[in-house]
Amino acid sequence: MATNIFRSFLRPRIKTSFFKRYESSEKRVAIHDPFSNKPEKNKESYLQVIKFFEGRDQRRRGHVEFIYAALGRMKEFGVNNDLEAYKALVDVLPKGKLVPTNIFQAEFLHYPKHQQCAVDLLEQMENNGVMPDIEMEQMLLNTFGRRGIPLRKYWRMMYWMPKFKNLSPWYLPDKMPDDTLELAKLAIQRITSVDPDTNINLWQTEEIEVALDKTWIVSGQSRIQKLLLAEQPIEEPLVIKGPYYVYLRDQSVTYFTLLGKIRPEPKDDIDWDDVSKIEKPSGIPGFIGKTTLPSIKCTVHEQDDGTILAICATGTSSRDSLLSWIRLLEKHDNPLLANIPVIFTLLAPPSDVSLQETQPALQEEDNIERAG
Repeated sequence: MATNIFRSFLRPRIKTSFFKRYESSEKRVAIHDPFSNKPEKNKESYLQVIKFFEGRDQRRRGHVEFIYAALGRMKEFGVNNDLEAYKALVDVLPKGKLVPTNIFQAEFLHYPKHQQCAVDLLEQMENNGVMPDIEMEQMLLNTFGRRGIPLRKYWRMMYWMPKFKNLSPWYLPDKMPDDTLELAKLAIQRITSVDPDTNINLWQTEEIEVALDKTWIVSGQSRIQKLLLAEQPIEEPLVIKGPYYVYLRDQSVTYFTLLGKIRPEPKDDIDWDDVSKIEKPSGIPGFIGKTTLPSIKCTVHEQDDGTILAICATGTSSRDSLLSWIRLLEKHDNPLLANIPVIFTLLAPPSDVSLQETQPALQEEDNIERAG
């Protein structure tokens, strides 16, 4: 009896009150997001949150987690392409403490969590096309030292990014315009740059009285394309193909093309080695001599799938806006469009789909009236 009492006394007893305290404390834990309290999502409020974090605690505890959270909110605040915002995040890291002091620390990745955080920050800059400057190099040098992995990442970025920054022949501004009309102008200019003679026109559908969509149209057509359109056979219809997408950095623009029939290949039996009958060249079509096209397919607009006669981008990308585009092309030196049929191959807009869905209901009402 005494032994049982002694064993029960030595047996560890787990109190339920401990678990109750643990569960209650776990439920009361709340995570504070300083970025969610900002009513205005802009650069000033984003930098203000970073400054508040730096001045709240001298030790800056949790700075790695704060940097990762700030990187995820950059697009929301519109600073994902801003170099100053990335510099402010690098400045959050402590200076001097993360610098390796001997060869063993340098080789075995001194403070790996902090170095990986800085590398992820630089990778996000690289993905967004933000090129660092010399001040960023000095900040990384003061934070991780010369043997740090982030500084090596910076050196690789500064070797490759200047090589690819101006490699494209189509220049785009660093900050893309927010207006869709300006984006459409840049897109059409970029697409039609294969022919320097192309004219970019901005039209309004209000010029057509029967137009339903009141929007803008950016159209591109050269003098060679007008000649190609004038020689199209009337019995062969033209085709509007699209929508296609062209990307300007992180923005996309929808455009359409007007395709015509390909000219047949001429049967040329001329002996080019015979120099007894050399004729004078007729000149460049549209510039010197006769304004006629050569018999051979030599223009950039004549492709394997068809002849590109014009290209456009509209504000609504609807069928009615494309119909207004055809009528405006006819109004501006393309009289053949009045006599030649045009086929639309684009998908139906949502408004047409809703009209098709209401047709069975109308048919049922007609049947009820007839039965009555």
